[in-house]
Amino acid sequence: MKYCRFIQDGEARYGLVEHQGDDQRITRLLLSAPHLAAGDLEELPSRRMQPLLLAEASLVAPVEPTKIVCVGRNYREHAAELGNEVPTEPLIFLKPTSALVGGGAEVRRPPISQRVDYEGELGVVIGRTCRHLAEGDDVRPFILGYTCVNDVTARDLQNRDDQWTHAKGFDTFCPVGPLVTDELDPWGGIGVQTRVNGELRQDGNTRDFIFPLEIILRHIAQVMTLFPGDLIATGTPQGVGPVVAGDVMEVTVADVGTLRNPVVDDTEN
Repeated sequence: MKYCRFIQDGEARYGLVEHQGDDQRITRLLLSAPHLAAGDLEELPSRRMQPLLLAEASLVAPVEPTKIVCVGRNYREHAAELGNEVPTEPLIFLKPTSALVGGGAEVRRPPISQRVDYEGELGVVIGRTCRHLAEGDDVRPFILGYTCVNDVTARDLQNRDDQWTHAKGFDTFCPVGPLVTDELDPWGGIGVQTRVNGELRQDGNTRDFIFPLEIILRHIAQVMTLFPGDLIATGTPQGVGPVVAGDVMEVTVADVGTLRNPVVDDTEN
């Protein structure tokens, strides 16, 4: 099942996304938020709507998390390119929900930073309350689906500070979308790519995770309760780099789609 969140009659609504021919269309309105539903996603209450091309919909972020938990340095090559040691356990940090934006939204470069980087990632959306998982617990029942995330980072501030919230917490620094799907298998290998102005910059695969999803979820759930709708960004592959005003970032996760966001200078700060 695939779903998105889009603006209809001035309100954000959830919609079921289906293939019709070569196109993806929003075909039904979901009558409850997917992450709050119990049971099988396929049985969510919905009502028919006039099909709308996904490419023509006014999309917003398809998640409403209580928190955004990110995993740092989960690819060896990415750790190496920034001169960092490979971690011995998952390195986690938080982004505020105020950083969340959807596809098409502008990412604003703050004037206090001289280098803002893209970081394309696979996002995991939590479907069931998750706390203190045992070693042998299967994490799949706790996952609602998967999406694209861009963990935008003020790299110069990250290098200067002893913590990462400042560098990664700016408004608009967490684009997510364009949809959520449960039709992926990250354990089997999912491609994650980032392009800037159409040029390929990152080309990774979830097979290369240092810490697979079961380790990530168990580690996070030892610290905090994960609630339905919470978002986990699983780490970025090698190839991170800066963007400037006028650039367009595109994060593509196989079978999810492409998350596209233009970059502008923030003139409000």
